[in-house]
Amino acid sequence: MYARNFIFGAEDSLVSTVGLLSGIAAADVPRATIALTGIVLIFVEAFSMAAGSFLSEYSAEEYIKRTGVSVKYSLMAGAIMFFTYFIIGFIPLLPYMIFDTNTAMIVSIILALISLCVLGLTSAKIFKTNLWRSGLRMFLIGGLAVGVGVMVGRLVK
Repeated sequence: MYARNFIFGAEDSLVSTVGLLSGIAAADVPRATIALTGIVLIFVEAFSMAAGSFLSEYSAEEYIKRTGVSVKYSLMAGAIMFFTYFIIGFIPLLPYMIFDTNTAMIVSIILALISLCVLGLTSAKIFKTNLWRSGLRMFLIGGLAVGVGVMVGRLVK
């Protein structure tokens, strides 16, 4: 169960963060604005994902047992989701703190897509599904998120 929380938290963090940052960067805003937006997103989404994980795990356990349940497992699931989302979210954000916006956007997208592909492969290995299909699926989903982000960023600009 913890492996599932880690994989899903990491995938979601990468997809949403690289999509948002690519869109903001495509709108030609200052680099500091991109960094601030990314940091706020990572904190808010990490908390949101942790709360959602906690509530869903707690509700599922309560339903299965039909009695009061210990919150220990649910808190652990929420904590794993928070830290996974928080740490992994910095993969697409870090380039914006180092490079100029155009270079950072390219490096950010490449790092996020490679990370998504690796997560897809890891997920397939853990859950015993097709390695290449899982890796390619995550790569394509990340690519779509980048495309949506860039399209919206340019349209709103």
